[in-house]
Amino acid sequence: MIKEKFIVIEGLEGAGKSTAVKVIKDYLNQNGQTEIVQCREPGGTPLGETIRDLVKSNSYSEKIDPRTELLLMYASRIQLVENVIKPALNTGKAVVCDRFYYSTYAYQGGGRGIDLKIIDAVHEASLGDFKPDLTIYMDIEPEAGLKRAAVRGELDRFEQEKIDFFNKTRDMYLRLLNNSTEMKRVDASLSIEEVADQVRSILAGLEV
Repeated sequence: MIKEKFIVIEGLEGAGKSTAVKVIKDYLNQNGQTEIVQCREPGGTPLGETIRDLVKSNSYSEKIDPRTELLLMYASRIQLVENVIKPALNTGKAVVCDRFYYSTYAYQGGGRGIDLKIIDAVHEASLGDFKPDLTIYMDIEPEAGLKRAAVRGELDRFEQEKIDFFNKTRDMYLRLLNNSTEMKRVDASLSIEEVADQVRSILAGLEV
């Protein structure tokens, strides 16, 4: 049985994170873990969902400073970790989360250009050494991912960024991947079944 594991899915818009989350939940169920908490970032708590609406909205006339965006992301994250993720893990549940702190390093660090030392300082003050057991990065070329995202309907504030933003974000994801022991890459450009097979293969190596 795979118990008390915290698994995160990361990736650009249109990478297929929702599909991967379903594959993970099915795999955990088949391996004896029936108590699974699913969450997302930003969001996952009442306050977090309000923050999600704030950072994704296109309705503001003023420019949102990247540092404001950074702090809002971590405010939501603290609420999620303390009120949802840690309590779930402490009671033997598994947690599957759509995005976590690698998104901040990729989007606010890579895409927005915030100095990583600033993110490191906020991260340390917010989470300390708390981290996932496994992060699965769904890798896709930005152009392909955005085409998929456009099919879903109206684009949010992030999805409307220029392609250069997403190229920088992906570059940071790949940089993080090369420097991480718990982050694994999936080629998200392949078919749904091929992607699912990659995810299941990664999960098979997760320590029980």
